Amino acid sequence: MISKEQFNTEIDLIISNAIREDVGDGDHSSLACIPASAKGKAKLLVKDEGVIAGVEFAKKVFAYVDKDMTVETLIEDGSQVKYGDIVFYVEGASQSILKAERLVLNAMQRMSAIATKTRHFVDLLEGTGTKILDTRKTTPGIRALEKWAVKIGGGENHRFALYDMIMLKDNHIDFSGGITKAINTTKQYLKDTNRDLKIIVEARNLDEIKEILETEGVYRILIDNFNYEDTRTAVALIGDQCLTESSGGINEKTIRKYAECGVDYISSGALTHSVYNLDLSLKAV
Repeated sequence: MISKEQFNTEIDLIISNAIREDVGDGDHSSLACIPASAKGKAKLLVKDEGVIAGVEFAKKVFAYVDKDMTVETLIEDGSQVKYGDIVFYVEGASQSILKAERLVLNAMQRMSAIATKTRHFVDLLEGTGTKILDTRKTTPGIRALEKWAVKIGGGENHRFALYDMIMLKDNHIDFSGGITKAINTTKQYLKDTNRDLKIIVEARNLDEIKEILETEGVYRILIDNFNYEDTRTAVALIGDQCLTESSGGINEKTIRKYAECGVDYISSGALTHSVYNLDLSLKAV
């Protein structure tokens, strides 16, 4: 997984690029009618129900736009919120508040939606011992935000990108000439390049599970698009040789049944690619 330093760099890049995209050579609406000396205060108002996420990100945005802005936090990331709740107050130059407003709202609405969906899945898995994972099915350019939101919602992060974990999926296996060859050449590659990356291998059927188990060095087996019976059989075959992960169209109606098959993880792209933004607004006080 990526380091904290790498993650923070990603967040900084998101903020700088988003402000560049939105502000350009100036927020002329504010510059035209609000004096530079004007001070203001605004509140982050909840107009929905769910799990709030992005409070700490918002603080970073405000600090980037204007280090003199101050934030009074009333509700922390990961908390359940309802209509009418006030999450925080921000105070400072009126122009600065307006310059940061859209980025803060866009990010927090999406992050809160992801955190809310993740918390729902976490609750569905309660008592099973299975953890929910996100995927790389994220919005280009803001992956760090979306994966941060999954953590806030109680989920776990899969690999961040192509560079921090090896994941041999069906196309890798087919292009390389089979499972055993793919694993062995991968291990040699890691040795040759002096890289310490965990290896996950996708299995499409029980025969592939058996073949993977014949080769050492696999961290986790991805049990992809299996039915319940075959998943239970796969988990029994794997035992404690490596970790297990179920994936492939698993939704809120089926997730607990897959967890009850005994898998360590369930990954779901829906955590990040199929959410509806939580309704939030930033209102002058």
